[in-house]
Amino acid sequence: MEHDEQNELEYQVVVNHEEQYSIWPAGRELPAGWTAEGTAGPKDVCLDRIEQVWVDMRPLSLRRRMAAVHGA
Repeated sequence: MEHDEQNELEYQVVVNHEEQYSIWPAGRELPAGWTAEGTAGPKDVCLDRIEQVWVDMRPLSLRRRMAAVHGA
């Protein structure tokens, strides 16, 4: 599939319980453990949103453990 064709498809931003983000084709049933974040649109729009909000790539459970160890 060409880049322009991929960008014309509708996607949505999804997030899991570890606060990890991905994109998923709009209109398809979400995989178990993932919820819609609220952003939808062309692929580039969704990827830009993920870049804005997912600034710490560590899973939530790891961030919590590290905070407990370091007393933060």
